[in-house]
Parts: sequence; structure tokens; C-alpha cells
Amino acid sequence: MDAQAQRDRTRERTLRAATLDRLAQIVGAEHVLTAEDELTAYGKDALGEIFPPDAVVLPRTAQEVAAIVHVANELLVPLTVRGGGVGYTGGAVPVRGGIVLSTERMNSIKEIAFDDLYAVVEPGVRTYELQQAVEAQGLFYPPDPSSLRDSFIGGNIAENAGGPRSVKYGVTKHYVLGLEVVTPTGDIIRAGGKTTKNVVGFDLVGLMCGSEGLLGIITEATLRLLPLPEATQTVRALFRSMREACACVPQFVRARIVPTAIEVMDRHAIRAVEEAFSFGIPREAEALLLVSVDGDRAEVEREAQIVERILGAGGGFDVQRARNKADEDRLWEVRRALSPAIMRYGTLKLNNDVVVPRSRIPELIERVEEIARRQRVMVVNFGHAGDGNIHVNFMCDREDADAVRRARAAVRETFAAAIELGGTISAEHGIGYTKAPYLDMALSAETIETMMRLKKALDPNWILNPGKVFAAREEAQDGR
Repeated sequence: MDAQAQRDRTRERTLRAATLDRLAQIVGAEHVLTAEDELTAYGKDALGEIFPPDAVVLPRTAQEVAAIVHVANELLVPLTVRGGGVGYTGGAVPVRGGIVLSTERMNSIKEIAFDDLYAVVEPGVRTYELQQAVEAQGLFYPPDPSSLRDSFIGGNIAENAGGPRSVKYGVTKHYVLGLEVVTPTGDIIRAGGKTTKNVVGFDLVGLMCGSEGLLGIITEATLRLLPLPEATQTVRALFRSMREACACVPQFVRARIVPTAIEVMDRHAIRAVEEAFSFGIPREAEALLLVSVDGDRAEVEREAQIVERILGAGGGFDVQRARNKADEDRLWEVRRALSPAIMRYGTLKLNNDVVVPRSRIPELIERVEEIARRQRVMVVNFGHAGDGNIHVNFMCDREDADAVRRARAAVRETFAAAIELGGTISAEHGIGYTKAPYLDMALSAETIETMMRLKKALDPNWILNPGKVFAAREEAQDGR
């Protein structure tokens, strides 16, 4: 090692020690993690790729978060905010190293206001915990990402998470009334409030929803609630083709009903769960449709009967309607078992959440299957047919370099197909670092430049979550 390299190494060690000391002063030494196994755990998400940070810090208050941001700016250390760490695009992993700020200790439900229909929560509250807490009081928080038992509210907001109920109730941004945010320069601000109507100033709440941790750190959220629906019912039907199943979706609107959820699974998804869990689904099933309705008990009964008729008339067979909560849970268990089951098709899953207008889903599925045949790669399709959001999963062996190359080529072709059909490359997973290379397929150069100017204005030192969304473009920024 030459003298300059030795000096650089000594400087890095000195800076790291100084950073750790400053962080310990803010949150206490026990809340600064540096052990190798801890850094590994906080350096990955659902993708499994590991980018170990230099340190993990666990603040408890907005003031501590602000102090950490000041340190990161002063020392020009990258700062990546992490919630539950269950994302599929790498948004919460520190690809440039530096500090991971985990919100896991900021996990209080501060208030549930029944009469005014809102809840105030910290960002580390798990989605399922909030749902259970408000439902115990006869209230309802609709957003339901599949990771709801593990995902944090802060991460849901940062990714603008969706879920099966999006077809009727919308996505996370539709339930965020107000936010407390630490800016990238360490100021604590409040945006929005506790009322449904609020047009005072710019919509900073909307700006933060879906910002992927690039524009601020959420330290408190005020969320809109609804009265808990009196009843729910779910109907399941099997089909002999995906086209038949997806063709049923527009029929619900024509019947003047809006289901709570419309989930679809293709033949490979069905085979995977059947082989893993033996649900008793007939071999001739090429597609499965799950449709739920909720609301007033009498209205739910009427709508469930309409759903049964539509599915039967559309070619559905083995149509089953849940008569009680146990029946409903049994029908949904097939969908919940899907993600782990499809790993039997390969050690690498390229999970992409493309979205198209719902009427174009049959075309999307056919295009994707043709892409998979041409690239000689397995594909599993499932997702939220009610809002056009299909999870296209290309499966391969991660040790087979040629198979990985072909699978990644299939991803690019799928994105192009989704855009051509009037959709885009991500519905609910965000961009992170995995989709950053494809950003210019979905957005114009002028749009991307506008987003980057906004990022630079709020985060002049490019501290928060570098290496995401803009990826290579950020290296060309001033001073880099």
C-alpha cells in the first residue's frame, strides 16, 4: 500500500470513528449498531442483495432524527432511511454505504380519533398493527400491501404502497392527511393536518408520498380512517384461460358494483401453491380469480350474488362463495401462499409490478408469455386485476449467468410492452435502484430533470438515499 492509500485509509477510519461518536451522543451508544451481522441484516431487503452500511442508528424522536441529518450533512455521509425492509426495488438498502436510519423504535400509535376519523402514528408502526387497533374501535384503514404484517407505515408512505383493496379504496396517498417530516437539511416541518380539506400552501404531503426517502424523513403521520364495513364476502372461480378470467373484470363496472379486491393468478402460480400446499385446485385450472365485496350486509349479499353470476357467465367453474370468516380466510390463503411457493421455480425472482389500464390486462399477459417463451425463461403472473397491476415474476437460477441475462432482457421487454399498452413500469413497488436504469423508458428527459432539480433544491448535498431512482445521473451533479 502506497503512502497516499495509507493516508486515505487512516482518514476513513478517523471519519468513521468521529461519525459513530457523534451518533452515540445523539441516541445513546446502545442504539448505534456496528457488528457485522447487524450491518448485513440492515443492508438488504426482500431482494436479498446485500449492501452493508457503515453503521445503523435507531432514533426515538424527530429531534434525534434531525440531529442525525445534521451530522450526515456536516460529514457528507450518505443517509438511508429504513422501515420494515420488505421492499422489492432496493429503496431501503444503502447502496452507497454510510448510515442506515431505522425507524423501528418510533412505533407508537399516538391517537385514534373516532368522531373525526383519523389516527396519528409514528413511522415505525406496522400496517397490520394499525389496522387491528382501529378495527377494535369500529374503524377502518384500507391500504393493505401484501407485506402488511411486516411493513411500516413510514415505508408505505414513502413507497405509496397499494394492495388488493386499491381497486375500491385507492392507495396509501389517499389516506395521508398530515405529516411531520425532517427535511434533508435537518429542519422539522409539518404539512397538512387533521382535516380532509386543506389548501394552505403547496401540497407537501403529496410530494412526500412516493418520494422513496429522497426528499425527507417521515417522523409522524396523520392518517384518514373510514367506518368499518359491516360485512365482507369473497367469491373464487377457476378459468380455462387468463383471457377468460380477465375479461370478467370490466363486467363488474357494467353491473354497477365496485369490488373491494379482484385478484388473479395464472397457471404457474396455481401449480406452485398446489404443489406446495395441496389446496385441491383441479389440474385443468389455467387461471384463478378472487373477488371480494364489502359494505352493508344486505348490499354485500346482493353484490356477491352478482359476482357469482358474472364469473359463471364468463366461463368460470368450481365457483365458491365464502359463507363465513373461516371460509373467506380459506379462499384467500391460496393468494397469501403464493410468494413463497413460486420460489420452487428458481433461486432468483425478478418481481416487477407493471400496470396497464384494466381492459388491457389480457393483452399484457399474452405479450409477457410470448416474451418469456422467446427468452426461454419461466414467468409467473398474478396480481391486482381490478386496477390493472400485474406482478410479473421472471424466475431463474441466480448462479446461471446466461439465464439471468435472459430474464433481465425479458424485464426490459415487459416494461416496453406495459408502456405501449398505456401503462407504466411500477404501480406500487417504486423505482429504487433496480428500476433506475429503466426510468427514461417511463418518463421524459424534461420530467426527470425537473425531479432532479427538486431533489437538489431540497437536498443540496445529495445526502438522503443516494443511488436510487436517478442512479447514474446523480454522479453528474455539482461537486460529484
